[in-house]
Amino acid sequence: MHYSALLTRCSLAAISLTACLTLVFAQGEGSRGGGAGSPASPGASTGPGATPGGSPGGIPGSTSRPPSFPNPNDQRQTPFPADMQRPIFFSGKVMLEDGTPPPEPVVIERVCNGNPRPEAYTDSKGRFSFQLGQNTQVMADASVSSTTSDVFGPNSPGMGGMGGARGMGGGSTRGGISERDLMGCELRASLAGYRSESVNLGGRRSMDNPDVGVIILRRLANVEGLTFSATSAMAPKDAKKAFDKGRDQARKKKYPEARKELEKAVTIYPRFANAWQDLGRVLENMDQPAEARKAYEQALASDGKLVEPYVQLAFLSARENDWKTCAADSEKALKLNPFDFPLAYFYNAVANLNLHNLDAAEKSARDGVKADPQKRIPRMRHVLGLVLAQKNDVSGAMEQMKGYLSMLPENAPDAAVVKGQISQLEKFAQSQNSQSKPPTQPEQQ
Repeated sequence: MHYSALLTRCSLAAISLTACLTLVFAQGEGSRGGGAGSPASPGASTGPGATPGGSPGGIPGSTSRPPSFPNPNDQRQTPFPADMQRPIFFSGKVMLEDGTPPPEPVVIERVCNGNPRPEAYTDSKGRFSFQLGQNTQVMADASVSSTTSDVFGPNSPGMGGMGGARGMGGGSTRGGISERDLMGCELRASLAGYRSESVNLGGRRSMDNPDVGVIILRRLANVEGLTFSATSAMAPKDAKKAFDKGRDQARKKKYPEARKELEKAVTIYPRFANAWQDLGRVLENMDQPAEARKAYEQALASDGKLVEPYVQLAFLSARENDWKTCAADSEKALKLNPFDFPLAYFYNAVANLNLHNLDAAEKSARDGVKADPQKRIPRMRHVLGLVLAQKNDVSGAMEQMKGYLSMLPENAPDAAVVKGQISQLEKFAQSQNSQSKPPTQPEQQ
């Protein structure tokens, strides 16, 4: 329909000029785009027998909500393209400062407003390529590998009913992703003991060149701990092949198959520290903690500078309420790497709380909060609150517990428990205030 005919219809229908212009714009876009695939105006009905503008009474352009107008500075033909969900691809390479590829697969993370989500792994040459949001086979790194709810049930000593919330790691993205979702986001590599350069994703379009270039990893100073052992680098070809197959099966959560390949790797090369480490994690997922402990101990026997086996041993000891061993293993992990394993701080704080070493527990909890800026372990605040409560710092305890409560979903299993603890602290504070007031003097006759 020509513009003149549309304007005539608008006049006959006695609709507002702005609504009429909206209708004219929508029809004009259709005349340029040609046919059924052209976008409709906001609020327009597309069902059988619908009139332009979607009004039930057949009046063109009469809508129940204010009309929207395109940005005059936007040169693209489709309105609001940043909101449209479409496949977005990225590729690139991760290298160390000396120009060599990382010694092991590196997790590529999308970090939006400080919240990291794993997206892909690098290959043996440091290369990566993925579609954004399709990260169903990417596991969180060791710093968030074990959920605290697996450690502390409602009857754990000193924990006051700390059962509950999961979700510490960055899970896969549900649904599609639009270009607007990338505002405030960056891409980076994640490898314990290293700091990554980042690539800003804001303003990127789906049709842009997917290659983001090279992301450099720089070794942190004063970090003695390792994530990949030098002994593993000396493994023979057959052992490495089995190791790679085992890791691939573990990522797909095919744990029996992964166990078979990793056991083959350590049989061929008994000093394969990283294969022992991965075997331990697989055995944990198969609910075989005793066998997992043996695997972690074998990893440390091969290379005592690996950090993750100490963290996972602390986790296993915590499940058994063996707080002395939990404290010792978590402390060893923190000495090797005090930056990248906030779970080690968490386990150390809880262990010392149960051992009534309150100063050590408070230090670990506070250091853990600093080491966890993304707040992937919100329960760290609860532990700190419990420590401060036992140290009679009532206001500090309430502050930490309220902070923890604000991070929980409404239906979290331990929300009621935390609310009860806060209520008890408030009553205690009120009683202390009433006792501190000077007695009222009787009036003189």
